[in-house]
Amino acid sequence: MRHAAKAMAAVLAGLALTVTLTAQAADLKEIEARGALKVATEDDYAPFNFITDGQPDGFHKDILAELKTYATKFKIDQSILPWTGLLASVSAGQYDVAITGALVTDERLNVFNFVSPVASAQHYYVKRKGDDRIKSVADLSGKVVGVQAGSALLARLPELKAMLEAKGGTLGEVVEYQSYPEAYADLANGRLDYVINAVISVNDLVKTRGDVFEKGEAVSGGGFVAWPVPKNSPELLAFLNGFVKHLKESGKLRELQIKWFGEPFDNLPDGAITTVEQFHKLANLK
Repeated sequence: MRHAAKAMAAVLAGLALTVTLTAQAADLKEIEARGALKVATEDDYAPFNFITDGQPDGFHKDILAELKTYATKFKIDQSILPWTGLLASVSAGQYDVAITGALVTDERLNVFNFVSPVASAQHYYVKRKGDDRIKSVADLSGKVVGVQAGSALLARLPELKAMLEAKGGTLGEVVEYQSYPEAYADLANGRLDYVINAVISVNDLVKTRGDVFEKGEAVSGGGFVAWPVPKNSPELLAFLNGFVKHLKESGKLRELQIKWFGEPFDNLPDGAITTVEQFHKLANLK
């Protein structure tokens, strides 16, 4: 029942995202007239966004501090939301942009344009430390995997399915969770065999809890972390692209990547990602 409820929450979030496709989002002139950019972030996706002593922390906390200096015609109003439903709230016009660790996907490109990427995102599996049943991708065949409901990891599971089938295996049961800490807890206690997440988050998990978890191999092609902006906000998209360009040219983006991710990403695409075809070409996806 718990897993069914989680799956239903993901379905409802996806429906909300689709239904609100035509909602009117604010563009830059309206934001300037209002005097505030309404930013949605999440609270439980380290190292991008998390809470320390009741206060926002992580890569995007530092990014928002830079944005507050860069934006001279309006203030930054931050709202912290759970991941499930966050993107639907942006597409509905409740918020102007999601500044969080969102991954570019085909489905999301139907609703959003994405600002210039701020990090690389390739998917990896993570297992319990010392679980000798899993030594490679081939060993994932038939095993139970945990992913976050409504996440890009779900959208790209067909890549892992194809990898397993090429080796004579099959994709096992997929269990969806409201948050990754919940999935990791079930992995630790043996309810899951492995969890899939983006490489930055997997590295952060193993760095902080290497006594419990172990990083595996890649289970997808390339990808990007970028901020989604509604399709009908082209001026806001251009403004935020200018902001990312400023961060790159000043060296601040590289500095924050090293601080929070442990490595820089110097070969990210410049400019917005606005179509599925463009995304596939940039990520070398078929």
